[in-house]
Amino acid sequence: MIDYRYTSNTLGASANQLYFEADPEYMLTGRVFYKITQGGKYRYSLLFNNIIDSTYSDGSKSKSNRIMKEWTIHSARYAKYSADIFKNGITEPPFRSSYGGAAIAREHGIDGVPFEAEFQPISFDGKIGKRVSPGEIFETDEFEFYAESGEYICIELVFSGTEIPYHEESLLPIYRFRGGKWFYDKRVPLPACIGCDRTVNRRIGFLGDSITQGIGTRENSYLHWNSRLAEMLGNGYSYWNLGIGYARADDAASAGIWLEKALLCDILFVCIGVNDLLQGFSADDIKRNLFKTVTLLKDAGKKVILQTLPPFDYCGSKIAEWEDINEYILTVLNNKVDFVFDCVEILGAEEARHNAKYGGHPNEKGCEIWAEALFKGIKQKELL
Repeated sequence: MIDYRYTSNTLGASANQLYFEADPEYMLTGRVFYKITQGGKYRYSLLFNNIIDSTYSDGSKSKSNRIMKEWTIHSARYAKYSADIFKNGITEPPFRSSYGGAAIAREHGIDGVPFEAEFQPISFDGKIGKRVSPGEIFETDEFEFYAESGEYICIELVFSGTEIPYHEESLLPIYRFRGGKWFYDKRVPLPACIGCDRTVNRRIGFLGDSITQGIGTRENSYLHWNSRLAEMLGNGYSYWNLGIGYARADDAASAGIWLEKALLCDILFVCIGVNDLLQGFSADDIKRNLFKTVTLLKDAGKKVILQTLPPFDYCGSKIAEWEDINEYILTVLNNKVDFVFDCVEILGAEEARHNAKYGGHPNEKGCEIWAEALFKGIKQKELL
């Protein structure tokens, strides 16, 4: 089990979904931005894992629980950026150069382009950098950080290695520095959790695939269904978005690193199985993996809110399989978990429920309606 006492303070999902190859002789520099959920001054520590969390696409390159090779963090730093730095989107980096010379207190230049923020070092067991071992799970030393809700923490890593884990489908603002300039580039290793020592009533986790991650909504918009739901549930809880594009119930049922992260939470919203169906798993396979996943969570003493498989414009035999799986969730698994929410009632088209009314990856309107209905169901059942 992972030993990590901090609680997530962002709703931006980050995971090890794929890996890229690099020349270990060259040091690479990357930055990633996470929007802070609950403002205030807290002690932070970042959680990392050198393991692939879930299967990507058909699994031909990257599969869940793959142990990654050794790589090196040469240095790490953090800085605060204002809530409005991405008004023009995320493909334009919100800084001018690598370090920008002397730190500038003002956040914007006369032309409206943000200047470099003042970065502070992050250490690992009191050291500047860290050699990351194959399959290692580790956290940074504590550092104090203050930000208002909606402001950003920017994490910078200088790193090298032959194979580096990264999140190919991330919706976060991620950049690499090369040739004297910054470029939008997702090939940066990301912390799994932006954790802080905030006291909360319960820790809530969202275990799912790309739909839970937020794909279907605008990048960096934080308008996906679980972000909307978190706003409604309020600041008494912490929220960890464990959604990963292409993730499967088969990945969760393997009881690997992805599920280990989920077990750090007290309450799990689970919405998985679409990718299993699309990638050729049988209905019986998917039902077994869903059963095993919720059993593992319940046996660990977690409260589980399970959702039906969302519509995804299924066709042919997939329609009957999808209906079979959802019937199993509504009748059998309903007795295994604390609550089953039928998201199909919200997301399915009126004339054909297997078709997605708001898109297979629900758009912002669909996510808003979904969150409102789910919140109402939770309140009616007095689950939180």
